[in-house]
Amino acid sequence: MKIEYLGETGSTNEYIRRYLGGRENVIVCARRQTGGKGTKGRSFLSNEGGVYLSALFFYEKLPASRAFEVMAHSAVAVCRTAEAFGVQPEIKWANDVLAGHKKLCGILIENGVKGEFLDHSIIGIGLNAENDVSALGGIAISLSEAAGRRVTADEARQKLIEELLRPSAFADYLARVKFLGREVTVEENGRLFSAVAEEILPDGRLVVKNAEGVRRLSSAEITLKL
Repeated sequence: MKIEYLGETGSTNEYIRRYLGGRENVIVCARRQTGGKGTKGRSFLSNEGGVYLSALFFYEKLPASRAFEVMAHSAVAVCRTAEAFGVQPEIKWANDVLAGHKKLCGILIENGVKGEFLDHSIIGIGLNAENDVSALGGIAISLSEAAGRRVTADEARQKLIEELLRPSAFADYLARVKFLGREVTVEENGRLFSAVAEEILPDGRLVVKNAEGVRRLSSAEITLKL
């Protein structure tokens, strides 16, 4: 598998697109991004000291209905990386990885579909390792802070690559989801409501229940009630 290391790039997700013409799996890593991308078009702070990588994986006859497996595997890979340094992370649906209720990383997945099948995925991960995240106003945390010791970007990057290449199962994802059975605030299409998070289905939908009944959410923001 090809692994390319860059000093700086705008966005590893954008850079890795040059490999879409082939069928070889590739990982691109950068020490710094000048145009890091988050979900919903948000910018992603990418100062040196963090892990910034994108993985391009191609598939053969993987049904598009199983696309959530890519997201789940990516979150598990980040969790396993954190666990290797003594951190106990948890997953907040769908793919936020937290440590001490603060965000440890950002994951952005862009899938390519052909007909009923998933052709490829670009998995972008920005993992806080030893970078300063204080500018984010206390909502983020680094591996170093969570572990109580310095975890270098090089150490974290190597472990994350290992975990991305290691298989995982849906059970591994569920084992790291800690909020099920608890009340959450859901924001869906501009509407806020409270509900109890019941389960996550294999296709990634979150099942919530309140006085209005049971809902199966495909896309929404949730906030845990601590």
